[in-house]
Amino acid sequence: MARPILTAEQMRAAEAQSIATGTPETTLMERAGRALAEAVRLHVGPREVLILCGPGNNGGDGYVAARHLGAMGYPVRIAELAEPTTEAAKWAKTKLGGAIEPFESATEAPIVIDCLFGTGLSRALDESVFQRLLLLVDNALVAVACDLPSGVDSDNGALLSPIGRYHLTVTFGALKPAHRLMPAMANMGRVVLADIGVEADTRWTEIPEPDLPPLDPEGHKYSRGLVHCLAGQMPGAIALAATAAAKSGAGYVRVSTSLPITGLPSSIVQTGGADLNDERIGCILVGPGLGDVPQVLTLALTARHPIVIDADAIGLVGEPERLKGHDTILTPHEGEFKALFGEIAGSKPERALEAARRSQSVIVYKGPDTLVAAPDGRLAFALPAPAWLATAGTGDVLSGVIAALRARGLEPFDAACAAVWLHGRAAETAGPAMIADDLLEAIAAVLADL
Repeated sequence: MARPILTAEQMRAAEAQSIATGTPETTLMERAGRALAEAVRLHVGPREVLILCGPGNNGGDGYVAARHLGAMGYPVRIAELAEPTTEAAKWAKTKLGGAIEPFESATEAPIVIDCLFGTGLSRALDESVFQRLLLLVDNALVAVACDLPSGVDSDNGALLSPIGRYHLTVTFGALKPAHRLMPAMANMGRVVLADIGVEADTRWTEIPEPDLPPLDPEGHKYSRGLVHCLAGQMPGAIALAATAAAKSGAGYVRVSTSLPITGLPSSIVQTGGADLNDERIGCILVGPGLGDVPQVLTLALTARHPIVIDADAIGLVGEPERLKGHDTILTPHEGEFKALFGEIAGSKPERALEAARRSQSVIVYKGPDTLVAAPDGRLAFALPAPAWLATAGTGDVLSGVIAALRARGLEPFDAACAAVWLHGRAAETAGPAMIADDLLEAIAAVLADL
């Protein structure tokens, strides 16, 4: 099940709708605070907890969590930045007993829960606030963020103020874009989503584990999908991509090449030329190792099959509008994205969606926070991938996986999302010493587990 992702405005609207249909705001706060306390209980045993409460509803969640953690046997201290300003937060504070200390003089604790500011923050914290917050977070045994670390822009992942490293982030109703966008994502630790009874109707989701179609027991190599790869000037890259396609379940993979490519599995057919109008082709892959050979991309676009355009071929597209009317998936990293689409204003999600609209293509906007955008407005956020995935050739492997899944019959957006998930999981399986070649066997192992 894909977990929903909402912007700050969408989250406010969802909560308002829940309140309008009969759920009191205090009930939502009670559910959120209880979920926060439960997440802490599951993460770490009963040691002293310091809860930092801000003036808004994020602070109100903290007051509720303090009450529940106290009932669970945790020694709890509350440090208050300011008096509550919302009715729900004022209600939550009235349910507490015991003293509350000022934030500016709060001392360290083994468990620190940051409930200062959550979704919707639009400006930097005062220096005195973020300096003390950094001190408390960085010296905690376990640091927990309520909804988001204070100082993060929830819609684009920007750091409005410096933030420490958290071990756990607990959010409510839906994920926020910042949970899956850099640079904020790197500091959040494990992200837990709690259901508080808010309906999240959105076209933005986290990429889930794929539900791949089973193989047809009456199928054959062509019905499983023929991937045709177009080679260029650097054979190693297309070899990685073609092998990845074969390992990802394509029934038949062939490579058009002027010179034999060494290192390819014997099952991959090398041909000096092939009819790209062959109706059996399920997907054409062009770009890995291509070099400056624009006529090869033109040949692929003339064939009218689904196409994955990667690497060098992205730089040969010219104008994004050229791709309208074609069934295309583009896989740019940041430099390739800017070279093709120019400087698009807005957050990374907004840029990805605008690129998909201009090109009428599915865009796999690669990076440590990979996004998959469709022309119809769907947007999928990848799970955090291991840092060791950033090594030469891994993008070629990804393009081969996408081509195989597209050739197997998945729709472009679904093929891209499934491939991104498999790629990240394979990197986890391969381990930190991996090179791109290691991903090939790892992908096969992950598919076997599925």
